[in-house]
Amino acid sequence: MSSPIFVAIDTPDFERAKAIATRVRNHVGGIKLGLEFFCANGRHGVRDMAELGLPIFLDLKLHDIPNTVGKAIQALRPLEPAILTVHAAGGRAMLEDAKAAAPSGTKVVAVTMLTSLDSDDLAATGVAGDAHDQVVRLTGLAREAGLDGIVCSGNEVAAARKLWPGGFFVVPGVRLAEGDSADQKRVMTPRKALDAGASILVVGRPITQADDPDRAARAIAATL
Repeated sequence: MSSPIFVAIDTPDFERAKAIATRVRNHVGGIKLGLEFFCANGRHGVRDMAELGLPIFLDLKLHDIPNTVGKAIQALRPLEPAILTVHAAGGRAMLEDAKAAAPSGTKVVAVTMLTSLDSDDLAATGVAGDAHDQVVRLTGLAREAGLDGIVCSGNEVAAARKLWPGGFFVVPGVRLAEGDSADQKRVMTPRKALDAGASILVVGRPITQADDPDRAARAIAATL
């Protein structure tokens, strides 16, 4: 089995991104490329990163009217990403159109609630209930819309898996016990996240900002 660790390469600098990915390629299961990378390097940059032979998780968190999201994903089809994200809050019709537009081999997963947010942030946007309630609510919506899974923090993944036993669960905000949480508010160690039901783990700064990214990736893999 390949590693459940996807390294988040959040930089607009293509050479830096490729250098990190090249160093860790033997100890991770895939590469997550987000908005920073995509806005700077576009589809060509994604194609070039895919030449390393690792699955590509294209984390664009699309959120717009259903027609726009569907057409955006159609434009991404030639890249054949392994995983693609949309926002669950876009609603059922948007989620359905996203899945329908994606290549058959792409897992379309819905972001339930960003790990940088907590219940106070939810309340400020007019959403009642706590983070757990919101994630459970949006997990049900993603399942009904025919998506492959969701993105949630390690704190909610056990409840989400109970609701959706066959779902695919992406857990970001993973930090080692002694690590710095940075701007993440809802974090968990890699081992605990896997035990709680994560399918894959997204690890960024603990690997990408380490003095030796490859050794950091190996150290995290060893905890699993």
